[in-house]
Amino acid sequence: MAADIPPAETQPAETQPAETQPAGTQPTKAPPAASRSAKPLRADAARNRAKVLDAARDVFAELGTGASTEEVARRAGVGIGTVFRHFPTKESLLEAVLGEILAGFAEQAKARTGAADPGGAFFDFFQLVVGESATKNAVSAELAGAGIDIAAGRADVRQELRGALGVLLTRAQEAGVVRADVGLGEVLALLAGTSQAAGKLDVATRARVLDVVFDGLRSQPS
Repeated sequence: MAADIPPAETQPAETQPAETQPAGTQPTKAPPAASRSAKPLRADAARNRAKVLDAARDVFAELGTGASTEEVARRAGVGIGTVFRHFPTKESLLEAVLGEILAGFAEQAKARTGAADPGGAFFDFFQLVVGESATKNAVSAELAGAGIDIAAGRADVRQELRGALGVLLTRAQEAGVVRADVGLGEVLALLAGTSQAAGKLDVATRARVLDVVFDGLRSQPS
């Protein structure tokens, strides 16, 4: 019974005896902060994070990367504290937006890898990336200006995107639509260059540039 148990002797917190361990055993260390904080987000927190990212993409696309985090919070319908809880700095928010854009491209590429028209799938994806590159280019430039190595971020997503694009290219070549002598590296270079230029072109000129690029990629009748 509880009344029969004598009270334990109280000691100051700093003098509490350490837990006894067998001789020669290394003391157990607390897990690093990164592992302690890697818990999955609660459902409401995950929803708020997604709302902030969606709003940030819209805001940066419409107003540029100089737009305030307060505007992002307003569009997302959350408090500014919620934004900073998920993204402590504006750079971390921009990095997350860039990661979401790349992940979206990867998903779009993978969704086309089984298309019945391999050539159409390849050129459709190329056009999609060029058409949606303005925000990606602006975010990338802002991060680079802040000294952040954007090439090192989301390496897994970049590899996934590269792999899916490689499948699209191979299938289009096997279908006889894209030139067999074009490699993935050349396609990536064309995609990057065209996307970079697209932000400075009107819609009609951009469409014409894509026509020229696509004509150069297509197989020519023998």
